[in-house]
Amino acid sequence: MPDFASFDDVKLHYEVEGDAFPVVLLHGIIANIELNWRAPGIWKALVDAGHRVIGIDARGHGSSEKPHDPSAYADNAMAKDVGALFDHLDLKQADVVGYSMGAGVAMRFAARDDRIRRLVLGGFGGRFGQGRDVDRSRFAAAFEGDDESSTPEEFLPFRRFAIGSGMDMGALRALVRSDQFEGEFEAAKIRVPTLVVCGDEDPMQPHELAAALPDGRAATVKGDHFMAVIDPALASEIVSFLS
Repeated sequence: MPDFASFDDVKLHYEVEGDAFPVVLLHGIIANIELNWRAPGIWKALVDAGHRVIGIDARGHGSSEKPHDPSAYADNAMAKDVGALFDHLDLKQADVVGYSMGAGVAMRFAARDDRIRRLVLGGFGGRFGQGRDVDRSRFAAAFEGDDESSTPEEFLPFRRFAIGSGMDMGALRALVRSDQFEGEFEAAKIRVPTLVVCGDEDPMQPHELAAALPDGRAATVKGDHFMAVIDPALASEIVSFLS
């Protein structure tokens, strides 16, 4: 399984399958290539459609290195990782698909890099939250302690999913305490065709962000934020848009 050293020497894991035009997949928080893309069938659908599919485990996740220092996730580190992956694989142009956290990373990368042909933003409405430190602290509390008694109710699904998936809780705490989920997204700078797609029961909805993009369009599939990825319609929407 291939790895590479990113811009700051953090070792990142990636996987590649298929031929022809490349599509880079960026997963959400508390996920990885397997959980976000392979298990739901999105990876296979893209390979079957003739794409060269490239997935990366974000820092702190999967088989990539898992720093426990918030500074390792700061200053758009994950977007810089995408650029480093493009450089490592000598990708002159590719489609990019991100889900949840990965969609935010994709937006930040797309606003600063011209190597994207088409963009898909899943489970994302253009903002992570209100950008307040108190929100970061409450989110980080989901990954602390031996039980869930101190976890804010809205973050209980994240804690339970992280534990059930065997995630590194120290890395998740560091990620959430960094500035990864802060700041604005520069929709006006993203001029490539972009699909924004969310579950119909997800609090994040696609229409406002799609309208703010110069070439955006919105779609919905069945499910909430966690379950939308397993709706076969999501894979169909992605494949159709990239085709």
